[in-house]
Amino acid sequence: QVQLAESGGGLVQAGGSLRLSCTVSGGTFGAYPVWWYRQAPGKQREMVASITRYGDTNYADSVRGRCTISRDVAWKTVYLQLDSLKLGDTAVYYCHSGGNWGQGTQVTVSS
Repeated sequence: QVQLAESGGGLVQAGGSLRLSCTVSGGTFGAYPVWWYRQAPGKQREMVASITRYGDTNYADSVRGRCTISRDVAWKTVYLQLDSLKLGDTAVYYCHSGGNWGQGTQVTVSS
């Protein structure tokens, strides 16, 4: 069973950057696509970015141009680089793959 562990969240000022990590264990890395989702207080969980087993990427309109998803096969980790952060990016960010979710990592953007 695939297990996911996110890290890298924190408090950052608007305009700053963060790199989130999702470490994958318990399965064959790269066998499944990986998604990053986020959920802000009082809002539904929304897809932020995804990467397929072939390395193709996709982004939500709200983050396109400010966000990069990538992976390191050796470290079995998928990264989410967030740049030019806005107040509206404040949310818990979750990794999703193989039918499983991580526990999430909090990103808080301050003015």
